[in-house]
Amino acid sequence: MAAIMERADENLLPAVYKEVSEAFSAGPSDLGYLTFIRNFVQGLASPVAGILVLNYDRPTILAMGTLCWALSTAAVGASQHFMQVALWRAVNGFGLAIVIPALQSFIADSYMDGVRGAGFGFMSLVGNIGGIGGGVLATVMAGYQFWGIQGWRCAFILMASLSSLIGFLVFLFVVDPRRRISLSYGTGEYSDREDFIDKGNTNSASIRLESWIAMKAVMKVQTFQIIVLQGIVGSLPWTAMVFFTLWFELIGFNHNSAATLLSLFAAGCAIGSFLGGIVADGMSKIYPEYGRVMCAQFSAFMGIPFSWFLLTVIPQSVSSYFTFGATLFLMGLTISWCATAANGPMFAEVVPAKHRTMIYAFDRAFEVSFSSFAAPLVGILAEKMFGYDSKAVDSVSGSTSEALALSRGLLSMMAIPFGLCALFYTPLYWVFSRDRDNARIANIKEVETT
Repeated sequence: MAAIMERADENLLPAVYKEVSEAFSAGPSDLGYLTFIRNFVQGLASPVAGILVLNYDRPTILAMGTLCWALSTAAVGASQHFMQVALWRAVNGFGLAIVIPALQSFIADSYMDGVRGAGFGFMSLVGNIGGIGGGVLATVMAGYQFWGIQGWRCAFILMASLSSLIGFLVFLFVVDPRRRISLSYGTGEYSDREDFIDKGNTNSASIRLESWIAMKAVMKVQTFQIIVLQGIVGSLPWTAMVFFTLWFELIGFNHNSAATLLSLFAAGCAIGSFLGGIVADGMSKIYPEYGRVMCAQFSAFMGIPFSWFLLTVIPQSVSSYFTFGATLFLMGLTISWCATAANGPMFAEVVPAKHRTMIYAFDRAFEVSFSSFAAPLVGILAEKMFGYDSKAVDSVSGSTSEALALSRGLLSMMAIPFGLCALFYTPLYWVFSRDRDNARIANIKEVETT
């Protein structure tokens, strides 16, 4: 449920870019700045999650982050000035920075090596369902007013209320798998949540030392370095895609049609991420050293032809509705494998279990910080290089010329990064097996010493 709400929250603002643009007289570069500020703060703050996990159990951290992003989401809906929106988007990024690494390590600890791809795939599947719901809800509500309040503002407040409820439920009912594992081995290390928290707070000096040791250990792992390198460029297209809703509305699609198209893409991503995790689990049994890498490279490469076909070949007209829909679904089905097929499962295998949250946190720190530049770059390219003029956009029918300019900006930030992402995975064929073996040895030594 937390994964569902996290993805729904991420999709809220991009789904109402057109309305926000009109409300605050903002162009594509301004809208890109809103995505940049949230992602940049999220990237910088992600290591905080790794440190918090050493002090508190993960359900507590998930609840804290969820409440933080719920507050900021409601505040965005109530904002009256553009800079207020920017401020609360930064707070939103901090909440996501706490939640996402903790959630990823939670999944990694809940599944064994051979089925971990399916675990990440299932989390991505349900998360994408939330993304579909959040995007559709915001896009459809944006076309109406409720009690004299603009629909897009009501969507933000509604989503914030649901997120707060989920955060409360997480705190009450979720059990950290680390505590279950400790008790199953008979250590009795943590008898309940309070014992866990008390133990984590007894020695702040040792916590700081352990945090520093964990950071150094993670940064030295070559598999981590390579996956971060590909992720820096590989996440650029996904950040740029926040402009899809605006692009379809500029072409002339109404709110419902644009929401349906984005839902088809999200549905493809949901099914594809789950499928990619299962396929990679199977491939890793046949080719333990490089099965997951092969799946990731295939997925990243498929982004090149699909981006080209979607943004340049299909006529940018409302008459191309069904072609857009089929392309978006197939595109989502094939380009969404990397995180569930390779990145998430491989991270869990190359560091000791106690460092898993830290490795996911630092991965988010690097990837999200650098990819945050993609959204404003799309807007800048569309405006400065391809002639986008926000004043020429009709609030009802959109603008064909502005849609074309935006599509060229999108293509620039999608096709090339997808190709580089596929290329940068290549060194894993040589280094992953060595890092995995080192982590297994470290885990064995840790168990023996305890």
